[in-house]
Amino acid sequence: MYITTPTAPRRGQSICMTNCPTLIVTVGLPARGKTYISKKLTRYLNWIGVPTREFNVGQYRRDFVKIYKSFEFFRPDNEEGLKIRRQCASAALNDVRQYLTEEGGQVAVFDATNTTRERRETIIQFAEQNGFKVFFVESVCEDPDVIQENIVQVKLGSPDYTNCNTEEAVEDFMKRIKCYENSYETLDEVLDRDLSYIKIMDVGQRYLVNRVLDHIQSRIVYYLMNIHITPRSIYLCRHGESELNVKGCIGGDSGLTPRGKEFAKKLNQFIQEQGISDLKVWTSQMKRTIQTAEALCVPYEQWKVLNEIDAGVCEEMMYEEIQGNYPLEFALRDQDKYRYRYPKGESYEDLVQRLEPVIMELERQENVLVVCHQAVMRCLLAYFLDKTAEELPYLKCPLHTVLKLTPVAYGCKVESISLNVDAVNTHRERPEVGVTTHTHTHTHTHTHTHTHTHTHGQYNSPTFALSNATLPEITSSSSPPLLMAVQHNRCFGGAKYN
Repeated sequence: MYITTPTAPRRGQSICMTNCPTLIVTVGLPARGKTYISKKLTRYLNWIGVPTREFNVGQYRRDFVKIYKSFEFFRPDNEEGLKIRRQCASAALNDVRQYLTEEGGQVAVFDATNTTRERRETIIQFAEQNGFKVFFVESVCEDPDVIQENIVQVKLGSPDYTNCNTEEAVEDFMKRIKCYENSYETLDEVLDRDLSYIKIMDVGQRYLVNRVLDHIQSRIVYYLMNIHITPRSIYLCRHGESELNVKGCIGGDSGLTPRGKEFAKKLNQFIQEQGISDLKVWTSQMKRTIQTAEALCVPYEQWKVLNEIDAGVCEEMMYEEIQGNYPLEFALRDQDKYRYRYPKGESYEDLVQRLEPVIMELERQENVLVVCHQAVMRCLLAYFLDKTAEELPYLKCPLHTVLKLTPVAYGCKVESISLNVDAVNTHRERPEVGVTTHTHTHTHTHTHTHTHTHTHGQYNSPTFALSNATLPEITSSSSPPLLMAVQHNRCFGGAKYN
C-alpha cells in the first residue's frame, strides 16, 4: 500500500472547506465493482450517522432509455447515445447538488465510470462551484476470472439483459467494456497528485491512497481497506434466556435459566450441523453470553464493546419501575428511542459508535458467530440490512433464535432459525405517537426458519429534464451497477481471548 499526504493546499481548498459536504466519485471500467463499493459505503456512512445517498448514473440512463438494445449504445461514435449519457450524468449531478445543499445531505456518492480526466475535471469544477469536497474511489482489476464472475453474478440480473440468455449477455457486456477501454485514463500519481483519492488494485491486493484531507475521507479509506466478498456467513444470536429476562428486568449481569442452558446446548448442535471449518465465536464480557458460548466447546473471544447497552440508573429495573420512578425519562425514550440516553447510561446512537470496530472486523472476517444482546444485535442487524435510525431500536431479535446472514452482491440473505426452546418475549413494540405503553410479556417464541433477501441502498427516481440547459456538462459516459471482490489477509486488534 502506498500513502501520500498533503503538503500544500489542494486547488479550491480553503479554511471554509472544513465542514462542507463531500462528493465521492467512483472511477473505473464496467465490472470493476463501483456500484458494490458505492452501496457498501453509503450503507456504512448512514449507519455511523453521516447522511449519505448514492446516485447511480446507470439507473438514470435505464429510467430514460426504457429498452436497452446492445453495446452499440455505448460506442464512442454513437452521438445520440453519448448525448443521452451526458445528460443523464448532468441530471444526476443536479440531484447531487439538491441533496447536499437543500436536503441536509453530507455525502453524495456519484456512481459512474468517470474514466476520462476531462470528465473528472468537469466534476471537480462542479464541486468547486457548489462548495463540495471531492474524493475519488477508483477500482482497477485486470483479472479476467474476477471480471467474468462479476458479470455473471451481477450483470445478468440487470434489466438491460432481461430477455437475453447468459452467453449473449456476457458477450454484449464484454463489448460494452471495450467501448470504454481506449479512452480510459486511470488516476495517475503524477498527473493527479493534487487530487484526493484511493485506488483499489487487483481486488484489494494493493492500494494507493493520496491526499486524505479530513476525517470523513480517512474513515472512507479505512472502511474500503477492510471489505471483501469472500463467500461466508455471519451468525447472530442473543445469549440464552437469563434470570433477569424472566423477571422482566433490563440490563444487569445475571446467569442463564435452565431454558437458557438448554438453548446453549441446542446452539452447539446447530453449529456442528452447519459443518463450518474455522468458525470464530465472539461474545461480550457479560456472564450470560459467556455461559452460552461455553456450551459450544470451542475457543471464543470476549469483546467488551459487545456488552449490552448501559441502562445507567435504570439497570436491573422493570419497565413498570422505570415508568413509575422516572416517568419523564420513560416518555422521552418513547419519543426518540434511538437518540435517548439513559441517565448515566447510553443511547442506541452511542452503541452504534461503540460497535464500529466490530463491524470493521466482521467485514474482514469470514465465518463468525456473534453471541450478544438484544440492543447490540439490533445495531449489527441494522448495518447489514440497511435499516434507518428510526427502525433500528424496534428490530425483532428474539431469544433462542439464530439469524444467519449471507452477504450477496447488493444485499444480504437472512435466515431466521428458531432452535425451538421456549423463552420469554423481551421485545417492546414501537409505541403509538403520543401514547406511552409497556408490552413486556412472558410469552414463548416458536418461530420457523425463513429466508429474506434485502437489497441495500435506496434509489430515488431521478428528477431531470433532458432539455435543461443549466445542468453541468459532462463529457464521458456512465456505467451500470457492478460488483467488486476485495480480498485481505491482515490483522485487527481489540479482542480479548479466552
